[in-house]
Amino acid sequence: MLLNQIKFKGSVKFDVQSILKIVQYNYKEGQSFMNIILFAGQGAQYAGMGKDIFEKYPEAAAVMKTGSEILGYDLEKVCFDESFTELSRTVYAQPAIMAMELMCFEAAKKNGLKFDAVAGHSLGEYAAFVASGMLSPEDGFRVIKARAEAFDRVASVTDGKMAAILKLTADQVREVCESVDGYVVPVNYNSPAQTVIAGESPAVDKACEKFAELKARVAVLKTESAFHSEIMKPASEEFHEKIKDIKFNAPSVKFFSNLLGAELTDFSDMPSFLAKHVVSPVLFTDELAAVKEAGFDKYIELGPGRTLTGLVKKTLEDVTAFNCDTAESIENAEF
Repeated sequence: MLLNQIKFKGSVKFDVQSILKIVQYNYKEGQSFMNIILFAGQGAQYAGMGKDIFEKYPEAAAVMKTGSEILGYDLEKVCFDESFTELSRTVYAQPAIMAMELMCFEAAKKNGLKFDAVAGHSLGEYAAFVASGMLSPEDGFRVIKARAEAFDRVASVTDGKMAAILKLTADQVREVCESVDGYVVPVNYNSPAQTVIAGESPAVDKACEKFAELKARVAVLKTESAFHSEIMKPASEEFHEKIKDIKFNAPSVKFFSNLLGAELTDFSDMPSFLAKHVVSPVLFTDELAAVKEAGFDKYIELGPGRTLTGLVKKTLEDVTAFNCDTAESIENAEF
């Protein structure tokens, strides 16, 4: 008898690899997943986001109350009032998105959410700070208020632009940026086939022309400046000055970082770390690889849109990923 076969009573033979596949399948059906929760960044906002969660969950309403008190304006109006036309402005968008994400987080906890790690994309890291216990909700809103105001001030006096480039590798995108006169650089490594560039508007426009010639798909983003580039240096400095005395705790779960593209383990000087993040690329592809390498196989996006769920599915194999941004989706989720 061959070593890769097992013969049972009678004439039926089973290949060992087939048996292992059956065992592995049955294991997956009943296994306990390692969960990581994800929070998206700027651009995911939409009018009315989170209203059903706010109305159904007192814990979510408490998030909005805390945010409004710290920010000095009515977050309910910003998020829920469709006549409010400035939700796309950075100064409102960043706190509003974080509030929506934390409302989803609170509602998900009421519905049995358990998690072993957190991560966020750019702005999304600030909701992750609160969710992991690194910041209190109050300090979370203080930090995001400082960040949003610093970004808004720089955006008002600079001519920066961002664009997403699809269907090219990161190396191809980098080569084109280096060939263009003026300042333009890759700033978000979102997936193997999606890289975001940022820089001076004329240089970004020239780069986009070259990308079009290469048959890439180009999407100019509706941002107010060139985030995560050197153009944001004044914002980085202002931001650091405003948050330098805020205390950050060590997280209660693993925290994966955009800036490192890996797990963050040194929390000794978070204000400086976050100021550097403002002018540095988002290494999200590397970050996802590190998350999977650490054994995480269920990716739960909490907050507006499905951007990160899509990036996970395009980047990683053999994982589960889904988004929760309504009361119904949270209540029907298998956490």
